[in-house]
Amino acid sequence: MALIFSRLAHNFVKAGYYPTDEVTLQRIGQMLKLPPTGLVRMIDPCCGEGTAIADLRHMLADQKEEGVTATTEALGIELDPERAWHAKKLLDRVLHTDIHDAVVKPRSMGLLFLNPPYGHGVSDKASQRELHADAEKAERLERTFLRKTVPYLAYGGVLVYIVPHYALDEEIRSYLVRNFQNLRVFMAPERQFKQCVIVGTRCKPVYAPKGAQQFLVEAQASQEGALMLPDSWEEAPYVVPAAQVDQELDFHAVRIDEEQLRDELRKYQHMTLWTGLQGHFAQSRGACRPPLRDLTPWHLALALAAGQVVGKIRSAGGRTFLIKGDTFKRKERQVSIDVDDKGNASQTTVMLDRFVPVINAIELTPDHRLGQIVKIA
Repeated sequence: MALIFSRLAHNFVKAGYYPTDEVTLQRIGQMLKLPPTGLVRMIDPCCGEGTAIADLRHMLADQKEEGVTATTEALGIELDPERAWHAKKLLDRVLHTDIHDAVVKPRSMGLLFLNPPYGHGVSDKASQRELHADAEKAERLERTFLRKTVPYLAYGGVLVYIVPHYALDEEIRSYLVRNFQNLRVFMAPERQFKQCVIVGTRCKPVYAPKGAQQFLVEAQASQEGALMLPDSWEEAPYVVPAAQVDQELDFHAVRIDEEQLRDELRKYQHMTLWTGLQGHFAQSRGACRPPLRDLTPWHLALALAAGQVVGKIRSAGGRTFLIKGDTFKRKERQVSIDVDDKGNASQTTVMLDRFVPVINAIELTPDHRLGQIVKIA
C-alpha cells in the first residue's frame, strides 16, 4: 500500500532533517492500533513537512476494526518555516517554533512519534572546535529531544523513537528502560542513516534491574544494529490510548511571529469581537432629548461614573475614537498648623476624597496613530 503523504516529502538531508522513508512508516503502522472509542492525540515534535505523522494517522484510520469509533488529532512542532507551513496543511495544529519555546500539557498525548535531529547540539564553528576538544560534554540532540518530549506522553502512551543505532548511549538506554515497558528495538529497512526504531509503552519511572538494557547495548555495539523491522507484525499491537474526557489541551508557543498571529486570528475570528465591533459599540440611533441646561462638571462626572459616556465618536479635527468614560477617587492631603496664646503648636491633617472624571479612548483614525491609547482627563 503506497502512503498518501510520504511521496510529497523531500527525500534529502537538509539542516539535520532526515525524513522517515515510506517502507519504515508502513511497518511501524502495522504495530499500532486505535482504541475502541475516544479522541487519540498524536504528536511529532520534529514533524518536518508533517508527512510521517499524517501517514501514520491515515494508516490507523484504515486499519479500524468494525465498531471502532475512535477519532484522531495530529499535532506537530517544526523549527524550519518552510516545512512548518507545509505541515500546517496536513495536520490539525502545528507550531512553528523551537522545541524549547513550545508548551505542551504533560501526559496529554497518546502517541509520540520522535525522529529528532541527529548529532550534537552545537552549530557555530567556535563551539564545534570545543566539541572536538571535549566531545563527551556535548549533549546529543537525540538525548535532548527524548528528555524534552517524553513528558508529553500519557502513561500507557506509545513511543516510536527513530535514531541512529550508534547514538544509543548509556544515558538514553537507562532513560528508556526506566520509563518504558514492552520495549523493542529494530533496524529500519532503509539503511542509509543506520536508523533503529524503538517502540515502547510509557510507565511511571521504575528501577531498572541489572541487564535490563542489554538488548539496547547490543543494538548499539553491533555493526548490523538489531533485527530488521518485520514487514508483517504478528504479535499483539501497541494500542494507542485515548485522551481523558475532561482533559483540555494546552498546546502553544511562548513566542509567535506576525505571520502565525495572523493565521491564528483568521482561524478563530468567530471567537473575537472584531466582527461585531459596530454592533457592540455603536451609539444609539434614536432621538435624544436635550438637557434642560448645560451639564456641569458634576453632571459629567455622574455620566462618566455610570458608564454612559461610551461609543465611537469623531472629533471636529477628523480624528476617530472609541471612548469609555470612568471616574476614579484621588486623595488630597491638607495640613494646617495652629499656635495658641501660650505658644503651643498643633498640626491638623485632613484627607479629602476627590472624584476625578476621565475618558479613555482607543485611536481609530486610519493613520500612524491607529491603535494608540489616549487618555482625556
